[in-house]
Amino acid sequence: MLPDLEITLRLQSLDLRIGELEKEVASLPKHIAAIEKTLDSHVRRLEADQAALAANQKERKKLDGDIQVLQQKISKFRDQMMGAKTNEQYRAFQHEIDFVEKEIRKAEDRILELMTQSEPLETAVKKAEADLKVEKAQVEAEKAKARERTEIDQAEVKKLREERGEAVARMAKQVHTLYERLRVKKGGVAIAEVTEGRCSACQMALRPQYFQELRRSERVMTCESCGRIIFYNPPVSFVDMSPVQGSAKG
Repeated sequence: MLPDLEITLRLQSLDLRIGELEKEVASLPKHIAAIEKTLDSHVRRLEADQAALAANQKERKKLDGDIQVLQQKISKFRDQMMGAKTNEQYRAFQHEIDFVEKEIRKAEDRILELMTQSEPLETAVKKAEADLKVEKAQVEAEKAKARERTEIDQAEVKKLREERGEAVARMAKQVHTLYERLRVKKGGVAIAEVTEGRCSACQMALRPQYFQELRRSERVMTCESCGRIIFYNPPVSFVDMSPVQGSAKG
């Protein structure tokens, strides 16, 4: 195979690998952003549950305080009732006591309702807090892993680019120019092998005379159909290499 073809093959291999690594490096921040977004949504959901639980507890505490005030009112009304001079005054105090007792029952019913609501909220908050602690540790581990992977990839890209520069320096300028043009135009695949008389990239058959010229490997050639640089590797023939037995000794 022509030296320029060998270098071109190596150059394409380097470029494909560099492309894979750069794609991976670019994808890592997106991956981290995605898991952080998921984590953030879980944090907001926990905060909403915590706020709902706090509001529940605050209302219950207020109702407890309201009940104490109402009970004090009842005690006061009963003391005043003892000093009532007329039936009308007595009935008025009793009416006030009945009204306050009704308000107490309403407050107690609301407290029971809030307690019923708080039980699943408390369970959800405790579970979410535990899950979030684990998730945060996982996210931090993923971020550390991504940073490590990025450093490794970037180091490899640097090394490959150095090797690429050395390869380009050994290529004929016109072959390198052709390769770079095709690499951009053909989505990174600028060179293709010819197998069974066909270009492996576009699957078009080469003219017999053109194929025979390719087999002689006297110049860098391109596919007449897709325009890519083409090369041919003849099939390997395995010959029996076993040692020939020597003549029998007399």
